[in-house]
Formats: sequence, structure tokens, C-alpha cells
Amino acid sequence: MSDSLVIIPTYNEKENIERMIRKVFSLSHPFHLLIIDDGSPDGTASIVKRLMQEYPNRLFIEERAGKLGLGTAYIHGFGWALKLKYEYIFEMDCDFSHNPDDLIRLRDACVNGADMAIGSRYVKEGKIENWPKGRVLMSYFASVYVRIILGVRIRDTTAGFKCYTRKVLEQIKFNEIKFVGYAFQIEMKYTAYKLGFKIAEVPITFTDRTEGVSKMSKGIFKEAFWGVLQMRFKKSIKL
Repeated sequence: MSDSLVIIPTYNEKENIERMIRKVFSLSHPFHLLIIDDGSPDGTASIVKRLMQEYPNRLFIEERAGKLGLGTAYIHGFGWALKLKYEYIFEMDCDFSHNPDDLIRLRDACVNGADMAIGSRYVKEGKIENWPKGRVLMSYFASVYVRIILGVRIRDTTAGFKCYTRKVLEQIKFNEIKFVGYAFQIEMKYTAYKLGFKIAEVPITFTDRTEGVSKMSKGIFKEAFWGVLQMRFKKSIKL
């Protein structure tokens, strides 16, 4: 039984999924991997199920009927991980924008005292590759906006590459997490911050996907913009 579970939500990731699974399982630490697939019509789930025969008791899949949102996928995975007593629970994208090699570094940060480790583009030595300058600026200033509105000391507030220790997820009330898209990542960090957990940022190089189709949209950014204001001006967060 591994102490570490990587959760990867998928929707139409047939170009990336097998390569990602094999890469995670090639790492020096024996990670387990849970795929949350939202009814991908391209056969992503079938690829995972085939590979489960090759990686028994390490690779798992939970299938959902349709696109239900990034946040609900992760919350589903968090519940699954807590039930099975994993100590370190990771969020990661399937498209290789997050380098699987950095899973080791995120885990090490938590082993060495952090309650949550963030793969950060905006700390020293953090970088972004293959994004147009306009998108880099939009992402950077989105994080600045979140820091100002919420008053958090986190440089990369919108990052989706993270390691949680078990105790963080045990104290977060998932039924009170409101957002399901881009703002979900902000809300989870803000909640952990308000609970007083120690958060470390580990520099990473974020690389835009080369295979498959981006899930980013104007609606996702709109949710994040207004969601941050809602988080800030709620009378209280029930923690």
C-alpha cells in the first residue's frame, strides 16, 4: 500500500493518458493513481481499464456520467483517498502541463513539514513555457488579484498542481466548497490558509499542452473573477 495517491480528472485525454500513467509509475516513489473520468467519448476510460491489468492495485478509475466539473471530480477523489487512508493526496492535470517528475518534490515538501505544497509558477525559479505573452500576463495578474482581494500569502493562487496532507483534507468541509471550475483551486487554497495550515510553494516549470484540447474558457475565468469577490465578502466561512 502506497502512502501517496495522485488524482487526475480526465475528459477526452486519449492522446495523453497512457503516456501519463506510465510516466507516473516510472518514478522512484511508488505512487498510486486514481483517474476520475467524466464520460469521455474518445475512449479515455477504456485505455485506463486496459492498463489496470498491467498495474493491478496501483491504477484505479472512477467513472462519472458526463462533465460534472473539475471541483466535483477532485472532491470525489478526495473522499476516495481519505477512505483508503492515503497520507499524501495530489492534484495533477493529464496534459503534461504539470511535469510528473515534480510529484517527488511536492511530496518531499510535505514530508519535511508543509501541510500543503503548491507547484508554483510565480516563485523564484518557477516558469511558464509555450504560452503566449498575453495569457502569461493574464494568469499572473489573476494571481495578484486573488492575493489582494483575499489577503493570502500565496504567489500562485490559481495553481492546479498540489499535494495535500491527509489532515488538511480531513478538516475541509467539502459540502461547503462552492465552486466547481477554475475558482475551485482558489477556494481550496483559501480554505486551507484560513484554517491555518502551513503552505509551501515549490517552483515548477508549467508547459502548455501539446496534445488534446484545452478545457480553458471565458466562463471559467468569469467564475474565478466573481468567485473571489464572493469568497472575500461572505460574512464568514464556516470552518
